[in-house]
Amino acid sequence: MNASIFARPRFGIVRPVCLAAWILTCTFVAARPSTAADAPTNVVVIFIDDMGYGDIGPFGATDYPTPNLDRMAAEGRRFTDFVVSSAVCSASRSAIMTGCLHRRIGIAGALGPASKIGINADEVTLAEICKSQGYDTACFGKWHLGHHHKFLPVRHGFDEYFGIPYSNDMWPLHPAVFEKRKKNPNAKSNWPPLPLLEGTAESGVRVVNADVQPADQETFTQAFTQRAVEFIRRERDNGFFVYLPHPMVHVPLYVSDDFKGKSGAGLFGDVVMEVDWSVGQIMEAVESIGQTENTLIVFTSDNGPWLSYGDHAGTAGPLREGKGTMWEGGYREPTVMRMPGTIPGGTTCEQLAATVDLLPTVAAMIGAELPAHKIDGKDIRGLMTGTSDQSPHQYYPCYYKGGELQAIRNERFKLVFPHNYRTMAGKPGGTGGFPNAYSSRKSGLELYDLDSDVGETNNVIEDHPDVVAQLQQAAQTVRDDLGDKLTGHKGSGIRPAGRMTESDQPLVW
Repeated sequence: MNASIFARPRFGIVRPVCLAAWILTCTFVAARPSTAADAPTNVVVIFIDDMGYGDIGPFGATDYPTPNLDRMAAEGRRFTDFVVSSAVCSASRSAIMTGCLHRRIGIAGALGPASKIGINADEVTLAEICKSQGYDTACFGKWHLGHHHKFLPVRHGFDEYFGIPYSNDMWPLHPAVFEKRKKNPNAKSNWPPLPLLEGTAESGVRVVNADVQPADQETFTQAFTQRAVEFIRRERDNGFFVYLPHPMVHVPLYVSDDFKGKSGAGLFGDVVMEVDWSVGQIMEAVESIGQTENTLIVFTSDNGPWLSYGDHAGTAGPLREGKGTMWEGGYREPTVMRMPGTIPGGTTCEQLAATVDLLPTVAAMIGAELPAHKIDGKDIRGLMTGTSDQSPHQYYPCYYKGGELQAIRNERFKLVFPHNYRTMAGKPGGTGGFPNAYSSRKSGLELYDLDSDVGETNNVIEDHPDVVAQLQQAAQTVRDDLGDKLTGHKGSGIRPAGRMTESDQPLVW
């Protein structure tokens, strides 16, 4: 790591995660190739944190190499209009797990160590969909849908879990702490130590490291990848779903010794190279068991780049703004899917699709029933295979700030409603792991033609009154269902998040 203060351990003994045993296990497991014809459809979802639209080679990055993602795109399909539910961690993760817009299931923002809520037990997760068909399931990485026992992955369809319960900056070395100490050197941190967790559905979850240190974070990308590789090789005959939500490239950035200084593009480039390495390890593991053609691998991100961090953040490429906004740079993500023989290689899908679509699509692929309750995702097998050129979404709502309907769009046009949003306003981001401040701006009622103006620079609201009327009508339908804090609508289709009660066991570390 560079000279950033995040590189210096400050809280007791450094206890790095030991990878040697896992690496040896993963390397020397006897790989008896299975025949794809006899095997079920496997699913691997690689979910990156805070990755910008322009941060990988298939989407224009040139400052550092991403050969494995380049290969994945050459053998699979890029999705250039693939969006998340909201441009923030927990809200976005709730959608990919449940096939529901985050607003529908009561999850907003980024849940922290003091949170008493999480994913409701009544929601059906992608892991539970796979379990219904006898699959083995695992989550390795950042969860962020509630950190107490009742909310953790092993209570929601995952057989195994190894990872951190929320963002890697929610710890005593949070950048905000150092900002306070500029004014008061004795300022205390309000963040508790960051725990590393491990467990199974049978035994529950235990804390394996109660005070994660910088040296531990340097091992995270490799540790979670190696766990995933071992799981794939071990469960090759049963059908598997692996959810690999990497903590990177969220700040603070950490990378292993294998990739430090290797990109020539600073720490951020090093970290992306290690994420790319992870993708290569997953593809190799699937190939080693002879199940390449019956394994769907999805690579995408939870939201766009955290632009205020400057050289420790990525880029949204041609898109406007980033994380924390519902401009395109905040919620449109670089997405690649690979399944040779099913998904045509070297192709691009330009139609609107979303993370909420993964649950119903996987359910259709593996013959599972959909949840009995309402979901928002659609089956996008046609878009994946190239047999359809029509998005299944007539419109798509853009919620942020705990329930503000800030925009609504169809496949071509996006209607933005008046709202306050944050922006760097042309200022540079910070350096060395510290942010520069955002400015606040307010949008008007604006219409953008995303087909010709993906950067949302030219308001064409005067040119398309019919489109505005159609999207206004769609927005009213959405407000009746999911509410809107900007207009005071409550919404009748919102389900509650899970909540801790006096009888529930808290996670203690």
